[in-house]
Amino acid sequence: MRNLITDVPGLKVGHAQDARLASGATALVFDEPAVAAVDVRGGAPGTRETDLLDPGMLVDHIDAIALSGGSAFGLDTASGVQAWLREQGRGFAVGPARVPIVPGAILFDLNNGGDKDWGRYPPYRELGYAAAAAAHGDFALGSVGAGLGARTVNFKGGIGSASAV
Repeated sequence: MRNLITDVPGLKVGHAQDARLASGATALVFDEPAVAAVDVRGGAPGTRETDLLDPGMLVDHIDAIALSGGSAFGLDTASGVQAWLREQGRGFAVGPARVPIVPGAILFDLNNGGDKDWGRYPPYRELGYAAAAAAHGDFALGSVGAGLGARTVNFKGGIGSASAV
C-alpha cells in the first residue's frame, strides 16, 4: 500500500498539462466498468454526467472519471477521455455503438496567469485524451494534471491522493 488511490485494484491515473496554459487534466481510468457515487457541493459546481451516478439511473457503472482545470471549458476533458476509451472498445452498449461513461468535474483556474487565448476550441478535449492514454498505476502528485493551475487566493494547490483499507 502506497496511500494512493491506485491502491484500489484495477484503477489507473494519468495526467496531461500545458505549462503555457497553466492548466491540465487528470483521468482516472478503471480496467473494468466500476460502480461510483458522488456528492456535489459548492455554489457553482462544474460537472458532467454526475447525475448518472444516482442509484436510480439506467447506467450502473462508469469507465473513467475526468478532472480538469479550465472552469466550464474544462468539461471538454471528459470528451477526450471518452474518445480514448471508445478506441479501446470500452463503453455502455447502445445497439451496435459503445458509449464510454465518463463523469467529470472541473476547477476554476482561469485567473492564474496562464495564456487562455487558445482560439476557437479550448485544449481540454486533447488534454483529456492524453491523460487517459497516460493512465498508469504510478502517477505524480502536486502541481500536475488537473492540479497544475489550482490555487486558493495566494496559495498554490495541486493533486493529492489517499487510500484506506
